[in-house]
Amino acid sequence: MTSTAQATAVPARQVMPAEERYAEELAFLAAHDDGPRPPGWALTPRAVVTFICGSAGETLRLPKAVASLPRSLVVPAKFVGERALVERCVVTLAGERGLLLVGEPGTAKSMLSELLASAVCGTSALTVQGTAGTTEDAFRYGWNYALLLAQGPTPQALVDSPVLTAMRSGRVARVEEITRCLPEVQDALVSILSDRRVSVPELAGTDDAQVAAAPGFTVIATANLRDRGVSEMSAALKRRFNFETVEPIADAEAEAALVRGQATAAVQRAGASFAVDDAVLDALITVFRDLRSGRSAEGWDVERPGTVMSTAEAVQVATSLGVATAYLPVGDALDLVPGHLLGVVRKDDPTDHTRLLGYWDGPVRRRAEDGSAMWRRLWDLRENLR
Repeated sequence: MTSTAQATAVPARQVMPAEERYAEELAFLAAHDDGPRPPGWALTPRAVVTFICGSAGETLRLPKAVASLPRSLVVPAKFVGERALVERCVVTLAGERGLLLVGEPGTAKSMLSELLASAVCGTSALTVQGTAGTTEDAFRYGWNYALLLAQGPTPQALVDSPVLTAMRSGRVARVEEITRCLPEVQDALVSILSDRRVSVPELAGTDDAQVAAAPGFTVIATANLRDRGVSEMSAALKRRFNFETVEPIADAEAEAALVRGQATAAVQRAGASFAVDDAVLDALITVFRDLRSGRSAEGWDVERPGTVMSTAEAVQVATSLGVATAYLPVGDALDLVPGHLLGVVRKDDPTDHTRLLGYWDGPVRRRAEDGSAMWRRLWDLRENLR
């Protein structure tokens, strides 16, 4: 997940790609570490890891002044997770092997994919969004039909897919939600990752009948394996990827800092200041972590809902609390928590409503009985879950 260090100015766009948002950091790291780089890489593998995981508070200094760049910089962490995971991902990409990031929804697989691509090759834009309607053209090529009718099959009429563009230029292609594509569409990647070339039969007999991958080309894919609508990957395609599992954030304080930082940035983009009390956010995150793990911080058993109580969902709830506090006369933000939690748990399975009530009758009630004013107030709000 992204770090708490976010720009406070309202951007011209809602979302900026990582290569633009962190352009100065990427340029700084390129100048700071002039060590050996794999073919086509904008940064050294070590610098890619530093870009994503941060410099651990260390101030990095350029050996010599570079125009338009600061002479020193502390690189903030942008991903909350194991450094070893990021290092394995970087090693996979340096070996031009396909990388598949798997895990529960909301664990920042897409964000990690974007950060890796932007650091490795300078762009995260060569992306295919996997859906049930994605066709092979998204992985191979299509045609400009006006030119095709006028000229016949020519290189000028060929429309490269993001994957084919990445092959030609030796960059990273991203495939989001690969398991949402139909199996026969997924398997278009098998020959691409094996042979590192794409045949264009319509151009047979010309020099453009095959497109070979330039050095540096590889693919990062993501998959939410717990989601409905998932298409199983073939064994042949699985063998062409290194699998890395992105786990939920283990450290409660790190998750709290992340939720606070991202919610603050989101509310600022909405034109307001984030004014939700830290104690309210801590209670919110505690609920998410308890329901996600099936066990409270005190060791009490909790029935897990079918819905994934992800950090991303916690950020959205915290953002909603911040926007409501800023723009509506809502009183105490804590009063809004049960309603927003109900909206989260009922997304997939309406019977999760009873599990949330069970959580209220268990850990929430027991904490209230232990004398906590915060949890006593939440217990009093149980009727809001009806």
